[in-house]
Amino acid sequence: MFIQTEATPNPATLKFLPGQVVMEMGTADFREPEAAAAQSPLAGRLFAIDGVTGVFFGYDFVTVSKQDGVDWSHLKPAVLAGIMEHFMSDAPVMADQGGAGGPSMGADEEFFDAGDETIVATIKELIETRVRPAVAQDGGDITFRGFRDGVVFLHMKGACAGCPSSTATLKHGIQNLLRHFIPEVQQVEAV
Repeated sequence: MFIQTEATPNPATLKFLPGQVVMEMGTADFREPEAAAAQSPLAGRLFAIDGVTGVFFGYDFVTVSKQDGVDWSHLKPAVLAGIMEHFMSDAPVMADQGGAGGPSMGADEEFFDAGDETIVATIKELIETRVRPAVAQDGGDITFRGFRDGVVFLHMKGACAGCPSSTATLKHGIQNLLRHFIPEVQQVEAV
């Protein structure tokens, strides 16, 4: 098994591409070792590596975040070995493979006024078709959480969470895109 790695805009996060499907549907974002171990054998294995602070699963990639002060040259071989051992063991990625998309699905309820359903549908379509594919290239994910008083609230996961350039992504990329297509959108905020 050959696992490729890619740098992300977040220097504390590295994207690992095992050459096979990681999550058939949805994504999974782990920030706590206990939840990771309970919900995913792979995430639990990665959190057992000293210095790992976050694990994110996309369709065909695993994004791993590290502690400040820990060097990737020391951490990367252990992460590569953990991913390889997991996939060679044929163990499931998620403990409950029958679940619909892992812990990130339904983690927070969406909120918006009933009169804004058309606007929200357009926001969601733009996020799905234009934002999420681009963000996945960098090892992250962004999902809709709410819309109120002209403000779109988004949840940033994986490499996007804690990324130094996430503010620029939100304000200059996503906000400008949404404002261009939807005049009711005034600004975008992370939750």
